[in-house]
Amino acid sequence: MHYWIRGIAGTFVLVSLALGYWVTPYAYLFTAFVGLNLLQSSVTHWCLMERILEKLGVAQRA
Repeated sequence: MHYWIRGIAGTFVLVSLALGYWVTPYAYLFTAFVGLNLLQSSVTHWCLMERILEKLGVAQRA
């Protein structure tokens, strides 16, 4: 599960950085949002993306 989450977060960051550079600087806010969510999940041990992936049937919680 953590490989999926890392891959998705990395993709979100790279896409939002590209959008911020080529389209609009407001896309950098999404980069900050992803970073804050990563920080929050490291402190609280709760991750929204983990819940979404579980509902999609990607992986089950141990």
